[in-house]
Amino acid sequence: MATSVAQEEQPILNGNISEPQTKKLTYLPTELLEHILCFPVLTHVDICNVSCCCKRLHDVSHGRGKVWEHQYKLRWPRLQRFYRQNESCDWLREYKTRHRVGIQIRRTVESISKRFFTEVPCVGQVLGDSFAEIESLGMPEHFCEDELLFILNSDKRKSLTLKYYARKILYFLRQQNILRSLKTFLEQPAEQQSALEGAVLVDQYCNPLADVTLDGVSVQLDEIIEKAKKMLRIKNPSHPSLRIANGDHVIEDFELQRQVLFALNSVLYEQLQYKGNECDYYNPLNSYIHQVLLRHTGIPISLSVLYMTLARKLGVQLEPVNFPNHFLLRWCQKPRKSEDIYDFVYIDAFGKGKQLKAKECEYLIGHQVTADYYNAISTTEVLLRMVGNLLNIGKRGEGNEKSYQLLRDSLDLYLTINPDNVQYLLLQARLYFHLGIWPEKVLDILQHIQALDPSQHGAVGYLVQHTLEHIQHKKHPATPEVKRRSAPEHLEVQYSVGLIMKHKRSGYNCVIYGWDPKCTMSQEWITTMRVHQLSNGADQPFYNVLVQDGTCRYAAQENLEPHSSPLEIGHPEVGRYFSEFTETHYVANEELQARYPEDTGETLDTVRQLYHRNAPGSGSQEGTPAEDQNHQQAMLM
Repeated sequence: MATSVAQEEQPILNGNISEPQTKKLTYLPTELLEHILCFPVLTHVDICNVSCCCKRLHDVSHGRGKVWEHQYKLRWPRLQRFYRQNESCDWLREYKTRHRVGIQIRRTVESISKRFFTEVPCVGQVLGDSFAEIESLGMPEHFCEDELLFILNSDKRKSLTLKYYARKILYFLRQQNILRSLKTFLEQPAEQQSALEGAVLVDQYCNPLADVTLDGVSVQLDEIIEKAKKMLRIKNPSHPSLRIANGDHVIEDFELQRQVLFALNSVLYEQLQYKGNECDYYNPLNSYIHQVLLRHTGIPISLSVLYMTLARKLGVQLEPVNFPNHFLLRWCQKPRKSEDIYDFVYIDAFGKGKQLKAKECEYLIGHQVTADYYNAISTTEVLLRMVGNLLNIGKRGEGNEKSYQLLRDSLDLYLTINPDNVQYLLLQARLYFHLGIWPEKVLDILQHIQALDPSQHGAVGYLVQHTLEHIQHKKHPATPEVKRRSAPEHLEVQYSVGLIMKHKRSGYNCVIYGWDPKCTMSQEWITTMRVHQLSNGADQPFYNVLVQDGTCRYAAQENLEPHSSPLEIGHPEVGRYFSEFTETHYVANEELQARYPEDTGETLDTVRQLYHRNAPGSGSQEGTPAEDQNHQQAMLM
């Protein structure tokens, strides 16, 4: 880089040939050298090599200079938001740290499949040990998250197993952050707690991979506020709400308050068509504030939080009412604070902002209630009811991944707000025990229950005994069965793992991730599913399949056929078993190949026969696992 350049023509001065003039790259001004070294084609390896050439170039590419700042921001653009503009920073040190974190995170994620792989889908799986490993790295948390996002945003159809576990870890890490924020929120004085902020935290915890922020939600609310102010401006150009910023003033005049609520009802329910979701009431999306804003529908409590926040921003103070089976808001009609239920108008945000008298509220639920149910409640109580609704939806679920995840998330939230609720602590312990996950956590919960309520000794003792057995079993896991197609008892098995199939009767699309030479389910299941009505009954191969709709099923061989036009199967567990989708089939990961060592070749043969017989270049081979691993390692650099 620091080579000399002789001039082509040597000028003659006073009849003598002058000494050749030389120019060196290092003679250039620092700013110009920095500009050259920031050229996009240069990598961190190039900069390292350049800085070793000479002292001048080493000084130009020092750690706090523009060169390493450029390299850092070029490689990890998502991290720019963590640095102030023109901040003095040791960019070389930051680069090395982020690079080292990336390598460690990837190694950890790659190791998880070997340790946690089970052929049977583990609903609600918790990878506690691996999370502890990542947390113990002692590295900046945003570096860990950035590497996980890098993994998730890589080639869509490759590294599926890596992405599967990266997603689980990212889910957990973000939830831990949100729990910390929720605890900080709950420590604030009650009068400083915002129901909207609490609702956003609940939303974030249940949807940690979604882009949900308080600022983003507030911007959407401000847009609704502007529409309401526009209507107020038409009706009353001097209305004080037009001068209020962020609800920093409460309007005292009742008629002016009434104008605000009228404008709010008109905008929300007429212009924007918000409504209560009567058709799909128990959909958890109705409880998430960002989904309420997106879908313009919700349940009484989520719509009430929205309505109350908008009214407050326009200068009208409404209070939440924990009315049974139908959350309400109340609006005081007396100049001084009153506790008489007849001094309030009750607003039904689920019913398009309808205003009710005290006794009219009972018509909503069909029975009488005591005066206590008309009292205002705190923000904490609002959150408990909101989370309680999600918890009940999780209980009503069908026992699939989504319902168990919702049940776990809502229990976490409820016990963060009310950590000594024995009923829900016991439910959490039973849930983890039932799912066979995180036994160490179960023991901690049971110990806490015993300290809170010794009368639960019987239930606690039973769970402790069986949890200890589970922990002992984990220390000596059974050797997984290896199924070889060449074995005499497997000769009737026609299909192999990774093939995209179609169910002849039900019509669903699926991918095979396991098989048995005969049906292995209980007699009760066989009777319930009417297996005896099949031509070959239970005496035929059965296949474990991941279905496009997110379910896992056990299908008879006679009911399956290869799909005429293979397609990706959008199942959340695909990455547990497969490393790649190749347009015609899924490639089993190392763990699944170890269970079915002869299926990989069988799948390739079947695919060639079905889809590649007339296609050009049909002789191409799939990449080997070792080649895939080398490719992944190369992505680290």
